[in-house]
Amino acid sequence: MATGGKPTVAILLNPELERQVLDEHTITNLKRLFDLVWPKGKDQLTPEQAADMLTTADGCLTSWGSPSLTPEVLRAANGLRIMAHAAGSVKPYVSEEIWKRKIVVTTAANVIAIDVAHYTIALMIVGRKNVMELAAQTATGEWNNVWGHRPPDDLRGCTVGIVSASQVGRTVMELLRHFDVNLLLFDPSVTQEEARALGATRVELSDLFRRSDIISLHAPTLFTTRHLVNGARLALMKNGSIIINTSRGALVDEAALIAELKKRRIWAFLDTTDPEPPPPDSPLYGCPNLTLTPHIAGSVGRGRRKIGELACEELRRFFTGLPPLYAVTREQLERSA
Repeated sequence: MATGGKPTVAILLNPELERQVLDEHTITNLKRLFDLVWPKGKDQLTPEQAADMLTTADGCLTSWGSPSLTPEVLRAANGLRIMAHAAGSVKPYVSEEIWKRKIVVTTAANVIAIDVAHYTIALMIVGRKNVMELAAQTATGEWNNVWGHRPPDDLRGCTVGIVSASQVGRTVMELLRHFDVNLLLFDPSVTQEEARALGATRVELSDLFRRSDIISLHAPTLFTTRHLVNGARLALMKNGSIIINTSRGALVDEAALIAELKKRRIWAFLDTTDPEPPPPDSPLYGCPNLTLTPHIAGSVGRGRRKIGELACEELRRFFTGLPPLYAVTREQLERSA
């Protein structure tokens, strides 16, 4: 604790990301509540610099690109009590040492989940309307030949399959309540009763692929979920159906997906790939019936400033004796993205 009575918080953000995550209002609040330790340079923050900044810190604020809090980084951080992560998954940034010391970890994943869910719903609408194909056709002057391609349709009334009742998956299902869709859910950890409470019918994965007009992936990357979407399951998809991945690239066997897309019977929207970005010679570039975006589903622009606000609020709550809103446990981390 600093001599002035305020807790000391180390801002372990790289300068470019700092400008995106911390707006003037949030910085003003941080300064009012805490004594702040800022990075001294303008380059990528190194583990050695982070270790030096944490020497006197009671808390720290991290985000994408922050050094991982390894035992070496934490060696002299004897007073550290909380890590507020202004981003989603904390997996790359925590170590066993964090849990040994009982350092509280929070995440802004719930803010990001809302943005990802909104983007996912937008892709569902755009996909059902066949916007990408018809826009390219219309750009050539072919105005009214909509029925010569995959006919545009509405989201309302179709069958949507959700893979995983994760935070994003649940938010997508909640938003879909407004569209009168038939919801299917695959998640081995969810009971049929729990699925019904979410407005969905729990089904096996093969059944979901066979019945859905739209399949939306929201599972974490685990040993059991790698290449969950493979050639056999893709072959079950209806002609004209859509698969959306705003989760993790490793869920999809990309070679199998490319082979299926070349048949021009399904459409895919990928916001994440494995690796990311794809190598320059990847067949994903220019692949037919594929819309590829550069991992933009999560918080960007104003959304990033919202996650900075939440991280500041988590620090405020913790140091005033209130429980954090979105604490992460080691058990939760093992099941998350």
